[in-house]
Parts: sequence; structure tokens; C-alpha cells
Amino acid sequence: MRISGLASGMDIDSMVSQLMKAQSMGLDKLKQKKQILEWQRDDYRSMNTLLLDFRSQLTQMKLTTNYRSRQTTSTNDARLTATASSAASISSYTISNVTQLASAETRVTDNPIYKLGSTFDAAKGIYGQNSSLKDTDPSVWKVGAILSSSVNTSSDNMSADGKSITIENMKNVDIDQLHSFSVQVNGIGYKVVSQEEVGARPLEDDEVILQVTDDGKGTLQFANSIAKDSAVKIDYVAENRTESSTLTKDTMAMQLSQGAINSITDVTLNVIDKDGKAVDTKKFTVEGTVLKDANGKEVGTVAMDTGIITFNKDFPLPAEDADTISTLSVTYDHQYTDFSMDTSTSNGERHANFLISGSESLNSVISKINNSSVGATMFYDSFTGKFSLTRSETGNFNTSNPDGNGNDANEMATSGDFINKLLGFDNSDITVKGQNAKLSINGLETERTSNTFEMNGVTFTIKQTFSDHAESISISNNTDTIFNNIKDFVTKYNDLIGKIQSKIDEDRDRDYAPLTDDQREQLSDTQQEQWEDKAKSGLLKNDSTLSSVLYGMRSNFSQSVMNDKVSSVFNQLSKIGITTTANYLEGGKLEIDEAALKKAIETDPDSVENLFRGDGVTSDQKGIVQRLYDTVSNTMDTLKLKAGNANSVNDTFTLGKQLDSVGDQIDAFEDKLTQMEDRYYSQFTAMEQAIQQFNSQSAYLSNYFSS
Repeated sequence: MRISGLASGMDIDSMVSQLMKAQSMGLDKLKQKKQILEWQRDDYRSMNTLLLDFRSQLTQMKLTTNYRSRQTTSTNDARLTATASSAASISSYTISNVTQLASAETRVTDNPIYKLGSTFDAAKGIYGQNSSLKDTDPSVWKVGAILSSSVNTSSDNMSADGKSITIENMKNVDIDQLHSFSVQVNGIGYKVVSQEEVGARPLEDDEVILQVTDDGKGTLQFANSIAKDSAVKIDYVAENRTESSTLTKDTMAMQLSQGAINSITDVTLNVIDKDGKAVDTKKFTVEGTVLKDANGKEVGTVAMDTGIITFNKDFPLPAEDADTISTLSVTYDHQYTDFSMDTSTSNGERHANFLISGSESLNSVISKINNSSVGATMFYDSFTGKFSLTRSETGNFNTSNPDGNGNDANEMATSGDFINKLLGFDNSDITVKGQNAKLSINGLETERTSNTFEMNGVTFTIKQTFSDHAESISISNNTDTIFNNIKDFVTKYNDLIGKIQSKIDEDRDRDYAPLTDDQREQLSDTQQEQWEDKAKSGLLKNDSTLSSVLYGMRSNFSQSVMNDKVSSVFNQLSKIGITTTANYLEGGKLEIDEAALKKAIETDPDSVENLFRGDGVTSDQKGIVQRLYDTVSNTMDTLKLKAGNANSVNDTFTLGKQLDSVGDQIDAFEDKLTQMEDRYYSQFTAMEQAIQQFNSQSAYLSNYFSS
């Protein structure tokens, strides 16, 4: 307990504060020292960040693409063009006798999909527009339910040899429709067959055997091993499907996942309590499009084309405060169809099966084809009602075609009544043949499957046939691009050393020490900022580490590169037109003689490249970029040991250890000041108590004598 001048009338707090202020001067100096160390640490780290950015630029300058930019010239751009990568050699090619361009097989249907006078909407369900279609053959549509199952292969669902994969929950499968099933592994389609069909013969690479047990476990057997973590998807046909939906008091309708419904065989409402115990079960029937309860009362309607079940006011929805859960279960089948496609591609034969629900739109069917791995693109023209089917690749990949003209049906074959009868591809015309480009390259007659092809780092594009005379492609160095890459690099180097040199040259103004807490209270924010700018300046003046990296980089640039890939004519930076500026105060900035550098690039691009990025064991053998990378990396390591980085702990770098030491001194000093302040107050308290005791005695004596 502190007594503050009650007896003496003195301002004890003020007196102690003045005494402590004098004693605190040592603490302020320690705090200022700590602040300077923190500023130095931050300055070193900012320099390290600059070096890190420059090292990233050096990493890019190690790439050949900065020195091997190629440009191409064609004698006739209308006939032939080309682009060249950095891997292309400086050379020329002659193209002649282009007698045939590569093309993709295209088939076009003869007749519109819809009847004369009718319309067809490609965005609406196909089966619902059956009356408008030209071909209404009942064989196109079947009754069942399309279901899907997907797994990622792992040791849990595949055999040790990777050839067998297990699919769970394939119940109620219509095995009679096995050939319409679709199996894909990482998007690649397989033909689904039974064990009976295969018999004793070997399984083909593009075949898969499907077997399903009574408990709904499916097994896929492949000819070759399937890699782990592969995505396997199977679309199959079941006799029906069951879907459930939880109802609330506000539920007005239930949307089934499929439309084009053929029949609904079961509608059951199950009511359970929150513990899962059955409370009630109600059965419903569907007559035509009317939903009825067990008493024959209409409680809703069913839109068979869209699969929407709408409830009326008599349907037993749960009450608002019901403590039960109501779930409606619906079992139904629907109209569906299927078709398959087989194509010849650059990756071999491709097969794809497609299962199509009657409620799907034509746009959806086209999207499935175009996004599949079968390698074909379908297009529907709403104006004519006709279709085109085009291979995604140009060229003739059908090696089994005896005449080599790409006319065999296996080039792009379709199977199934939906695509052949309803869409009309059974009698479609091949309007464009799938064929290779035929040409002569440097006198050698050859073929290409595409009109754009790559050879020795050069990508050629043939635009038209010609045989009257040869056309040429010349590949040369793109001097301007290489020059600009080197120029940008020099600019970044100059920026770096400019910033480092400015730190080294920055004057230290010792009249401006870090502000104490008392000084901050007397200055505005702007004045504090201006003061700190001066206090921070010059903390790295003449720093040995930064001076050393500047000297090292200047040496890296000035020394000759003694490498057998670099001509002696261009083995030094000054020999290709890059020298240091005349102003030595700039710390060794570089300047470029543009004409000399461009001439060196044109004369000997390999020497220029290896002057910068050449490899070697010794420093003399290494290119300038390799030397700079080593110098910068070593300096970054040194700076990290001195100042650490944002993730460093103080005891792992020099300035951090000093900061910890000063921090400990500050803590000890603050403890000492606390003890000193307590002592002052104890002394003043003792004085107050003595004065109070004296005053009491004086009052007693005064009263005694006066009485």
C-alpha cells in the first residue's frame, strides 16, 4: 500500500516519477538499440528478397529458349506455313507434289428426323416427341431402367493381377440387355460380353466380361491389368428403379430422376419416428396419370413424360409439428434406347456404348457423343433436320481397309436402331473420305495423317495441294527476340545493383536515434514518420556482405568463359557489346552496344548462348549466368545466417541472438526499475508515517498543555 503525501502534503507520485525518469534513460537506450537491430534485420531481409527475385531470373536465363528463338519464312504462305520451336535447327525444307490433303471422314444423313409438316425441338425429351419423328419403329425403344455405378480401383475392389474389378449394388440387372451396357475406364469404352460368348477364346483388349450374382455384386473381367486409382464407370439396364424422397408439410411435388415413364409398380409412404421405428405405412396406386390411395381416392397426378408427381390437398403430408419422418418410395420403369459407335483413331480402335433415356434431349445425346473418347463429332441442323458425323481426327487410320481409301465402315461405324433408323445413319452418305495428306519432303515421298505435323522441332501446315513447283520453309534465328531477352536480363541486373549500391552508399545520420515513448507523444504521425526515415537511413552503409556480392557479380561478368562451346571471339561479355558504364559510382552497371550484340547473335548464336548459360566444372568453364547463380546463392545463405527470414527463430541467426540478448537486458533493467520504484515509495511511505506520527504527538502535547 502506497501513501501519497497525505501527511507531508508533498506530491510523492510526481517526485517518484521524476526520479524514475532519470533512472530510465538506460532502458531507453536499450530499446533504441533493439529497434536498430530490428531495422537492420529487416533491411538485410529486403536485400535477400531482391537477390531471390534476381536468382529466379537467373533460373530462367539458364533455359535454352532464351537463346534459341527461331523464325520461319515460307516462299508461299497461301500454300505452306510453319512455326519452329527452340529445338529446331537452323535449316530449310522443300515441300513439293502435295497431291492430297488430309481429311476427316464425314457422313451426312439423307432425310430429316421429323415428318413433313412437323417440328422437332432438340432441347426437349426425344420420346415425348415420338409422334413428330419420321421413323417410329417400335424396336428403337425398350422398357427398363438406366442405372449407373462408379468406382475408383483400389486393392479393396480389384484382384491382385488388376484384371478383375468388383462393382457393388448392381441389383435387379436385366442381363438380357448386356450388350447395351456401357463400361468405361478413365473414359475409354469397352465392349461388354458374357462368359458364354467368349468361351475358350482369349478376351480381346477392348472387351470386358460382366457377371452379376443374385446379391447384386458385379464383376468386370478385363484382358489386361487396370491401373490402381483408375475411374471405372458402368451404365447398365435394370428391370426397374426405386427412388425415395423425404416429405415435409410444404412438399408439393416429387421429381423422379427419369421421365418417359412406362409404368409405376409401387408407391409407398413410410412413416417412422425419430428413433427409426415404423409408425405407419400407406400404399398408393397409379391409374393412367392419377395417383390414388388405398380407398381409390385421388391424391395426386403423375406427368409420365417428365416424371413429376404432384400432390393435391388430400395427400397425407406430415403436419407442421410432426415428430415423425415421412418418406415416399416410388418404383418404376421407363422408355430407353441404346446405340454404339466404333472408330479408327491414332490411338487405335475405339468403342463406345450409349444408353439413352427417353426423357433425354437430342442435345444431350449429341453432347455425350462429342465428349466421349470415341473420337467423333455429331452436328444437328435444325433447319434441314439432318445430321452430320465427323471423325475428330483427319487421316486414314483404318489399316484393315484393303484399298486404303478410308471407305470401310469400320472407319466410323454406327450400330443400333436409334442412331441408324431414327437418326438415319444406316443410309448416310460419306461426303468426305478419311485420307492422309500425300506430299514430298526434301524429295522423299511420304504421307501424314494431318495437314499440320511436326518434324525436327518444326510444325508445318499445308493449306492446299500443289505440284507445279516446290515451296520452301527456311528456319533462322530470331535475333530480335534473343536480343530482347538479354537486354531485359541486363536491365534487371542493373536494377538490382542500383538498389544494393544505394543501401551501401546511404549516409548514417546519428543525430536521429529511434524515438522513445515520451518523444512519440510530443510528435505528430507525420513528424514521427519523417524522424524514423532519417533514423533508419545508413544502417547498411559500407556493409561488407553487400559490397562483396557486388564485387563478385562484377567479377562474374568480366572474366572470360573458357569453354569449348564458346568461341574465343565471343568468350567475354565485352566482346559481344556489353560493358560496364564509365561512371564508377554506379557500382558496375552494364550498358549494351545494340549493334555489336545483334551482330554476335547473328554470327555465332551458340557461342552467345554458352557465354551465358554454359556448364562447366570450374568457374572459368561456367557461363556467366551459372557463375552469378552461385554468387547470389552464397550471398543469400550468408544473409540468412545474419538476419534469418520470416520463418526463422531468433536463436538461428546472428541478429536474432543479439535481439534476444538485448531483450533479456531490457527485461532485467525493467525488473531493476520496478524494484527501485518500490524502494522509493517505501522510503517516502516511511517518511509519511514518521511525519504523521510526529503530527499526532504534537497535537497530543498541544492539547495537554492547553488543558
